[in-house]
Amino acid sequence: MTLMVAGSLLAGCSAQGADGGSPPREGSRTHAATPGAAARPSGGPSATPVFTPDAALVPRTSKEGRGLVGAVVFAPQDWGRRFVAQDPAESTPGTWAVLDDDCRWERRKLPPGVLASLSRYSRLPAGQGKGAVKVTAAATAHSSVLGADEQLSTTLEEVLRCPEQQPRADARITGLNSLGTPFGAREQDYADDSVLEAGQYVRKGGDAQPYLWMVARLGTVVVAVSVTGGTGHTEPELQQLGATALGQMLGRVQQRLKESK
Repeated sequence: MTLMVAGSLLAGCSAQGADGGSPPREGSRTHAATPGAAARPSGGPSATPVFTPDAALVPRTSKEGRGLVGAVVFAPQDWGRRFVAQDPAESTPGTWAVLDDDCRWERRKLPPGVLASLSRYSRLPAGQGKGAVKVTAAATAHSSVLGADEQLSTTLEEVLRCPEQQPRADARITGLNSLGTPFGAREQDYADDSVLEAGQYVRKGGDAQPYLWMVARLGTVVVAVSVTGGTGHTEPELQQLGATALGQMLGRVQQRLKESK
């Protein structure tokens, strides 16, 4: 699955834009480089899902949702040997990230229909002549496929409203491009829907860094990763890091929800 995610997502990204940062979000956002990229990932839930979960294992309660996202979301050691936790290491329980009317990201209470959401923040410290890399891994469990699909649709639409966004007080994300790829399009066969965003993450008084945000849906579960690159890290290296993590998290979703035989 990892190789399919890397190949399909990155081929699409190269047609649309570049990368960049690590805002506190599970929810959404994007800037379309072409009119086609602004379309919904699929126009609705996939008619033929890429994976059919065991209905008895799909989360139906907040407790079940928290158990799923906690097991799926990457911790620092999952990213690699030298990765450590950021401070804070996790998002506030019972919240998810929302882009407000002023294009600023903030955390709000989970809305009806969202069972659970979790983000974990990690970083690769600077060393060996290269700058630090910051990463986010996130997962959200919805009570319906429609709700999960709407999260990806919102992700695509938000950059049209906010082509420049503020993830925190001292940082901006600029130059965003996005690509929505439903199951079956561009040889995408790893998720029911996927969205890739790329841009530049700029901290106050610092240089712009590549930013990448990858989102994918399997049924009622949405997983996402962001990668903010430091000096000396190449775009292919950062893209592979994000694609590998996303693929492995999708694999964890399938393992948790597949029927045992």
